[in-house]
Amino acid sequence: MSLPPRAKRLVALGTRFLTVGAISTVIEITVFNLLLVGFGWDAVSAKVVASLVALINAYFGNRQWTFRHRARRRRWLEVALFVGVNAICTVLGAVIVWLGVDAAAAMLERQPGALVVNVINLASIVVVVIARFGFYHGVVFRVAPQKSAATEPRTPAPRS
Repeated sequence: MSLPPRAKRLVALGTRFLTVGAISTVIEITVFNLLLVGFGWDAVSAKVVASLVALINAYFGNRQWTFRHRARRRRWLEVALFVGVNAICTVLGAVIVWLGVDAAAAMLERQPGALVVNVINLASIVVVVIARFGFYHGVVFRVAPQKSAATEPRTPAPRS
């Protein structure tokens, strides 16, 4: 059974998005652990900074590869939407890490170790990836609206 063309396009788009996301995730986890374990930062601060570093890769990867076929807006608007969406997603990820670490500390009756914090961080990444795909697809790199005959400028009829 073959997929309809729209489903095939969505699968291809999703595959490219997940590839860019996988690279960004490796960057995020590396920076997160460098800050958390290497420099002794707290988990929430490390999460925020690691997310911001990974976003640089995510913007260029998604703009130049995943959504390259989409019409471009004014660059400043696209970047502003990208930053806004990712501010929301960064806060979402940080809140998940904060609540997860607090919940783990309450259950363990001590501060959780790096392994537990990393599992919580990975769970936050899964949730945020789903949110980002929806926002990128529908808001940041959306398909340009089709011009209909009603919205196209009319040329005046020649006068006789």
